[in-house]
Amino acid sequence: MINIGAHLSISKGFTAAAKSAVSINSDTFQYFPRNPRGGAIKQLDLDDVKSFFEMVKNHNLTNILSHAPYTYNLSSNKEEVRRFARDAFREDLERLELLPVNLYNFHPGSHTGNGIDLGIKYIVDILNDIITDDITSTVLLETMSGKGSEIGSTFEEIARIIDGVRQKDKLGVCMDSCHIFSAGYDIVNDLDGVLEQFDRIIGLDRLKGIHLNDSMKPFNDNKDRHAGIGEGLIGLEPLINLITHPKLKRLPFYLETPFEVEGHEREIKMIKEIILERGISFE
Repeated sequence: MINIGAHLSISKGFTAAAKSAVSINSDTFQYFPRNPRGGAIKQLDLDDVKSFFEMVKNHNLTNILSHAPYTYNLSSNKEEVRRFARDAFREDLERLELLPVNLYNFHPGSHTGNGIDLGIKYIVDILNDIITDDITSTVLLETMSGKGSEIGSTFEEIARIIDGVRQKDKLGVCMDSCHIFSAGYDIVNDLDGVLEQFDRIIGLDRLKGIHLNDSMKPFNDNKDRHAGIGEGLIGLEPLINLITHPKLKRLPFYLETPFEVEGHEREIKMIKEIILERGISFE
């Protein structure tokens, strides 16, 4: 069956988040390691971590994803912003070594007027600084919509970052369905073509997860506005086609739709029922 999960809060601890995932039939989940619009991070509760390991093992929760806060901008034109991003990013990766979490996703950032070339250089420099031999997690670059001075809205930009990083074996990509649709990749009418392009430029072996979102904004609009599954301009059928595509269906899918836990539960139930009714195999 599909490996699909909700976006959950760890404000009450990792074990509470895992229990919430299990209660809504979520096979995995993603979370922010700290306030998504701030910098503070709570000290780990070792009892909670122990219980979390047990929950993950007993309920077969796999591919849990830690999502970097939006405040990290590795490509900023301000040195202090880049320094904060580097230090917090490294702290997040160090924490993952103590948890049953092996995926870490981040937005490449915005060059804020310095241009793409210098922005990519800043990103590469920081990744080379913080991804060291002691890090065992896979760091995922997220595909972006291209609003403003965002970097990562084209497969070529993602590939340039990967090419510049020494420890390439620890890098992967998280594809966001809303973002690539808004960036001009036609997953509605030419999903095969988009995947062929991704494979040629980046390599499908680097694709480690998918953010599953519909889009409130039209194709190629370069706006990042998520919608509920089947409630946006991508539509239900193209998203089901994405989930069940032979080249993608073994990947984890993470909901980032604009709902609380109950809404994610409803979407997970709907998606799994459609797949079951159509007899689609994930073996």
